[in-house]
Amino acid sequence: MDDKELKNGTTRRRFIKLLAALGIGGQSLLASTCTTTAKPKIKADQLMKKWPAMTYQKLGRTQFESSRLVFGCGAALAGGKAVRLLDHAFDAGINHYDIGTSRYYRGAERHLAPFLKQHRDKILLVSKAPIHLRLEPEDSLTVEAARYAAEMWLLMMDESLKELDVDYVDAYYLMGVNNPAVVRSEEMYNAFLKAKKDGKVRFFGLSTHQNAQKVLEAAIETNWYDLAMIGVTPAGWYDWNEKNIVEGSPPLLQLQSLLERARQAGIGLIGMKAARYLSAFWTGGKGNPNAFDHFYDQKLLDSPLSSFQKTYAYVLQHGLDVVNADMQNFKHLEENIVAATTSQPYFS
Repeated sequence: MDDKELKNGTTRRRFIKLLAALGIGGQSLLASTCTTTAKPKIKADQLMKKWPAMTYQKLGRTQFESSRLVFGCGAALAGGKAVRLLDHAFDAGINHYDIGTSRYYRGAERHLAPFLKQHRDKILLVSKAPIHLRLEPEDSLTVEAARYAAEMWLLMMDESLKELDVDYVDAYYLMGVNNPAVVRSEEMYNAFLKAKKDGKVRFFGLSTHQNAQKVLEAAIETNWYDLAMIGVTPAGWYDWNEKNIVEGSPPLLQLQSLLERARQAGIGLIGMKAARYLSAFWTGGKGNPNAFDHFYDQKLLDSPLSSFQKTYAYVLQHGLDVVNADMQNFKHLEENIVAATTSQPYFS
């Protein structure tokens, strides 16, 4: 992401995608991205009567008991589209809300602010910002560049606090980081420590969906990070830029030792982009809802879960503490809650 994109926001095409996209949500995702036909509205109270009880998982050294489903607020709240879902999500037991700088998600933090006034002390609030540098995954990082990146990151943290109308966030991430040198940067870590000392943030984290294995390995080595949100699927690492599974990636089952090392280092693991590869919307029309089926045991294959729900269930049972979902309507919210809360029986 370059400076121009940060200043002007995402392109119209990308913004439309952000507003419409769902990380996972069942077959309704495929329908909603292939047609503009209006669908009958579903009353929230009708859905909530049959929603299963939320389940929770402790997130590393934060000790926070997070709902296994995280409400991804960035794209959902850009433009205010899904604000109506927030209280219903909270009533369903979701207590972890992830958003990002309004420079990227246009106005999303402002749209979350009224909800926070009612529930701030009952939830884990996470926001994030990119490092404001053009770096390839293997580029070196000079001290001067790192200091600039740290300064800009702190500036965007202050902007986030103002947009959210809060004094502090529970965690602030390095957003979309793909460079291990940035993860290991003492300048970036010292910036976090300064913000923590000033009472603006409690925990340090990162999100990554490119070069994720090396990024996570670097985070483990530093012992600085409390949370890591990673783009991963049953087939292995997901690359946001390529909109594909990373070529040569080990499948998730073979990443268990790495994930366990992260957990031993006190890092809470949040999954994201778990099912993007299945969607035609995100793969230029090439999506295959059954692409991950060969990773599943017969019990999961025979379950009533949709292909998207099975993906969530699988990653939650194979190394991820919780999973982040971008939800655009009540049906998506319901499907994701079912996937995140009813997965255990299919793996016993």
